[in-house]
Amino acid sequence: MLPYLYQFLGFVSLGSSASQPKCKAIPGTSSWPSDAQWAHLNTSLSGQLLRPSPPGAVCHPTQPTFDPLACVAVGTGWLTSKWHTENPVSTLGNNWNNDTCLPIPTFPCTGKGYPVYVVNATTAEDVKKGVDFARENNVRLVVKGTGHDYLGRSVAPSSLSIWTHYMRGLSFHDGFKPEGCKKSIEGNAITAAAGTQMLELDEQAHLRNLTIVSGGAGTVGVGGYLTGGGHGALSSTYGMAADQVLEMKVVTPGGDIQTINECQNRDLFWAMRGGGGSTFGVITSVTIRAFPSTEIHIATFLLSTGPGTDGFWDAMANILSQYPTLDEQGLSGYAYLAPNFLNPDWNITNPVDGFAGTFLLPALSSSNTSASLERVLKTLFADATAAYPGQFFSSVSVKSFPDFWAWYKDSNGPLDAGQNQVLGSWLVDGETLTGNLTVLKEGYRAATPPGHLTSVFLVGGKGVRDAKPRGGGNSVNPAWRKAYIHSIIGASWNPFDIAEEKKQKALLTDVYVEALRKMTPNSGAYVNEAYPDEPGFQHSFWGENYKHLFAIKRKVDPKDVIWCHPCVGNERWELVDGVLCKK
Repeated sequence: MLPYLYQFLGFVSLGSSASQPKCKAIPGTSSWPSDAQWAHLNTSLSGQLLRPSPPGAVCHPTQPTFDPLACVAVGTGWLTSKWHTENPVSTLGNNWNNDTCLPIPTFPCTGKGYPVYVVNATTAEDVKKGVDFARENNVRLVVKGTGHDYLGRSVAPSSLSIWTHYMRGLSFHDGFKPEGCKKSIEGNAITAAAGTQMLELDEQAHLRNLTIVSGGAGTVGVGGYLTGGGHGALSSTYGMAADQVLEMKVVTPGGDIQTINECQNRDLFWAMRGGGGSTFGVITSVTIRAFPSTEIHIATFLLSTGPGTDGFWDAMANILSQYPTLDEQGLSGYAYLAPNFLNPDWNITNPVDGFAGTFLLPALSSSNTSASLERVLKTLFADATAAYPGQFFSSVSVKSFPDFWAWYKDSNGPLDAGQNQVLGSWLVDGETLTGNLTVLKEGYRAATPPGHLTSVFLVGGKGVRDAKPRGGGNSVNPAWRKAYIHSIIGASWNPFDIAEEKKQKALLTDVYVEALRKMTPNSGAYVNEAYPDEPGFQHSFWGENYKHLFAIKRKVDPKDVIWCHPCVGNERWELVDGVLCKK
């Protein structure tokens, strides 16, 4: 019922929109801007309007950019996230471009899965010109920072894209006074331009003896990360990345360049800290809180047994039930359930049912030591497997680093790309973890097919629960405030295998993620790492915040200049054969 209610409200707020075009303009029709109009936009941008070919076209003899030597480089780079972040239209996942031009000569190649034009923005004025052009000419608009987007929001066919990659610059503050505010905010802060990625931001913070809440992969950009909420290795300690935001500079869908913070444009400030990217405006810079660096202890571990034993799932339920206790002791972690798993890179050469990953312990008190971390984990594993003597193998290796960067610089990830893949996710709260262990056990067993991985990331907990965002709050999914675990499950298929794609997507959402939804029914999902067609996404991604987010979207973008899926306020549009049209 909820989606239909918002769709109805959307039509009501549209008012006299019946006179507006039903669909966004597409090339080859009279509604598409003329060459002269595009040329005028390019002139106004000092030549920074791009019309890029599909990046894989260099591998196709029928394409004008065909270049066998360049094809070799593209084919190699295609499998890395860094390469895609440096291309104006490419994204990490093949499926978001509809496999329209892969760097494989035997496959077809067209530009139909990519934006037609790209504003290579370096200033807020560049962004404004792109937004104004799209709004005035009814052209679909998308925003790409890095293309590190698991929901495909940063690319679209027949569109104009704003590429913020070259909006660079960092500044550091000892105390920060938001524009329009009378008082300064004490502590360290960093202002980062929209093109900044996590690896650069973390390194530059480290050089000043600071650390931040940052994404797991170094190629994550600040824009999409912060607008979605942003979890990380230190979110259990300090809160979500969106909780650290002190101020943003944005270009609204109406073309206004605004500074938003707790003292001015407060609704938009609230919405853009958790309400999702490519929705309320285009970030040009953001100022975030930073923290003094501290030593950090890192434990890599493996707990395994022979495949197919019921004891494995008993032990896993026992361990997961202790996550709230681990959180109270200051731990966070990236761990995986891996039944019937084989991975030579992890020295697992015979199939095992395994629990593996990394736990982190910032040395924020004298009791947080490498020895205490090792002791906690060894006790955890011993207690969980006590009923099954001799059946489990465990390994815990602890190493200390002088600060977060010393570990992160070589351990960030994932950094791979070039796959056909979607994710599904769910947030698991303390009530589920400490309640009925049989329900917990069977939920995760049903969610984790043999040979697959399900993440059980300890990235929520007290830091997220007790966070105090500026302005009294933000739009981060309320389910995060009760969650300890962020669980992610992936599904993949080969290009053009439509039957397998359909099968894998159905298994992912209807079986694997559904098991977690039933296990923790009063929770939700993390919008940046979720199933694109998540049922009732409005509630799953934003819970009780959706109604207010919807109202803000209607206010700042009444003409839907920026549209994406699954995003706030998108109910009155649909894709028809790749064309965005009103319902």
